[in-house]
Amino acid sequence: MTIVLFIFIIAVLVFVHELGHFLAAKLFGVRVDEFGLGFPPRAYARRLGETEYSLNFIPFGGFVKIFGETPDANTEAGPEHARSLTARPKWQQATILVAGVFFNWLLAWLFISIGFMSGLPLATSQATDVQLTDVRTAIIQVSAGSPAAKAGLKTGDVITYIASGRQNVNRPTVARFQEVIKKSPDLVTIGYERGDKKSQVSLVPEAGLIEEGKAIGVALGGIGTLRLPPLQAISKGFFQTWGMTKMIFSGLGDMVQGLWAGGSVKDTVMGPVGIAGLVGDARSLGWVYLLTFAAFISLDLAVINLMPFPALDGGRLFFLLIEAVKGSPIRPKIANIFNLVGFLLLIGLMLVVTFFDIWRLF
Repeated sequence: MTIVLFIFIIAVLVFVHELGHFLAAKLFGVRVDEFGLGFPPRAYARRLGETEYSLNFIPFGGFVKIFGETPDANTEAGPEHARSLTARPKWQQATILVAGVFFNWLLAWLFISIGFMSGLPLATSQATDVQLTDVRTAIIQVSAGSPAAKAGLKTGDVITYIASGRQNVNRPTVARFQEVIKKSPDLVTIGYERGDKKSQVSLVPEAGLIEEGKAIGVALGGIGTLRLPPLQAISKGFFQTWGMTKMIFSGLGDMVQGLWAGGSVKDTVMGPVGIAGLVGDARSLGWVYLLTFAAFISLDLAVINLMPFPALDGGRLFFLLIEAVKGSPIRPKIANIFNLVGFLLLIGLMLVVTFFDIWRLF
């Protein structure tokens, strides 16, 4: 079920991204030859007007074939040249290229706004200007190899009680939870909620995980529910989406810096298999968590596509900027070679990252 859900989410995000390119191209009168969901081999195709719409067997992606996107003699000097992408003014070409990113951003805003209307879990540290209801203590990080990790506790678990010796505290605050752990003589029992399921684990805190006293290897934070009327939800959703976008840019910068400093792809990048696992975790916490996670992936897709790397939208925008500065187009053969090499590098990176995703499972 998790794999099916993951494929569905990716299909929706890619569909919306390609829909942005498609609608922008149609708006400016550029010919669109094919709108495909997934990658070939082809499963089904139907032509409506000048555009062929296809479903393909490989679900991780999609594409829009825009006439002139890959320049050749026909697009540059053929009878349909006037409807080629390269025949459009630079600002129209840039709009078509960035439309997919913009649509992914809009989709994330929509998902987060729906979340606020339905009741979105929010950290108390993020709720400086709003009132949260049902504030609880939740796990926001689990250290690998810690007693908590070995016991099966996960990020997002909500603590319902903690018991040790004669102490039994219902709905503990972060401070009270930490106090019980530090003073525990031996075994600690922790009750928690994960989505709609309630459970408990027993574990032994360890010394040495923190500077003072014992610990189980978790970071905790207050979390509550924020439910807003539609107009406020849309407004709050906009600022929340903008904040998440800045956070992703910052995280991407840290990742690049880490790789430049000699970090490993295995430790810094997550691929389709790893994301599928996170989809399963989000699903177990409830549909609002899943909706928020889908919004985050949509923003990830938008930000990554803006990177100035060949074969990505950002790489094509960079070529467009070069053409605007030099006052003449880049030779089609050179542009196509760069895009092909960039595509092959991206496929290679995806295969490497997927290998390490699977490696982590064992």
